[in-house]
Amino acid sequence: MDELLSQDEINALLTGGSFSPPVSADLSMEDAQVLDEVATIFSNAESNVFGMLAGKDVDTRVEDTAVSTQAEFKANLSSTPFVFRTTFGGFDDIPLIFVVDRRGALTLADLMMGGEGKELPEEASELYLNAAQEGLSQVVGSAFTSLSGLLGGRRLMPENTASALEGEDWRPFAALDDEGKIWGSSASVEIEGLEPFSVRVGLPLDSAKSIADVIHQIMNEQAPKEPSPPPQPAAPAQSRSAPSPSPSFAPPPAGAQQPAPLVDVHPAEFTPLMPKGSAGGNSGIDLIADIPVRVTVELGKTRKNISEILALSTGSVIELDKMAGEPVDVLVNGKLIARGEVVVIDENFGVRITEVLNTASKAYSI
Repeated sequence: MDELLSQDEINALLTGGSFSPPVSADLSMEDAQVLDEVATIFSNAESNVFGMLAGKDVDTRVEDTAVSTQAEFKANLSSTPFVFRTTFGGFDDIPLIFVVDRRGALTLADLMMGGEGKELPEEASELYLNAAQEGLSQVVGSAFTSLSGLLGGRRLMPENTASALEGEDWRPFAALDDEGKIWGSSASVEIEGLEPFSVRVGLPLDSAKSIADVIHQIMNEQAPKEPSPPPQPAAPAQSRSAPSPSPSFAPPPAGAQQPAPLVDVHPAEFTPLMPKGSAGGNSGIDLIADIPVRVTVELGKTRKNISEILALSTGSVIELDKMAGEPVDVLVNGKLIARGEVVVIDENFGVRITEVLNTASKAYSI
């Protein structure tokens, strides 16, 4: 979390006063600070995904975080917002919503389909809404990856995903009434050359507190504990009578030279080096020889825009980047090790190897 002092805090310290940041009555100061960090994680995920789609500089800033009722949450939104819903798969299926105004949703959809976000349609078609949902799904996936670290490595996955352009009679969370409490954050998104828009994130207040409680618990467990001082050895008890010197020991006279201690000196002995390739017994590869690996034959590949993928139907043809008759690639665990030609064995396809990479490359692939 940000530990820098704000100007208000600096002024309060200079005047000898005290400063307490405003905290909602529904949240403790500690919970509010943790949830501010969660809001920052979602904002950073938006910046990363939108920047990747646009190929431009994207500036996202968290404008506010607050606890409000569902009615108050809706009052700050446009009349027809685009609402993306999902749940925390792997964390009690906590519900989560993203809310974007209509223009922001169309901008995101256009970027997802390879456009520049400038020539937007008048109506939000199903194709555009699906593309906007996919873009926000990527934002959630990126945010969940970062949140996993705060939650002790808990594996999070977006589940039960849905989205729609909502009308007037909608609720952020159907399980809550209009007075139900929501924790929410709002971030402004400014993409170079495009009109800015905002993205709001909402969680039921009880769910937000559950997330904060788990993060607090993990932070306390990971905090370094001060080691206890080692026990001091007890001072030896002094004898009542001084011990008499041993008769065989006489202290050397003052100024006499002490004899040098005897040192055991002998030549260093080294284990003889084995010539390369002459080691006896099984080689290292024998230790993993029985482990199965995945062998894949790749006929070819290509790149398509999301709009082209969504337009696929039965009978569609996808052109690959290889000519007919070219050798196909044989991969082991995703690494290229050989090339060959496709053959038919009885009723099954097969590959006749025509080129094998060197042994070092194959070993590296395995």
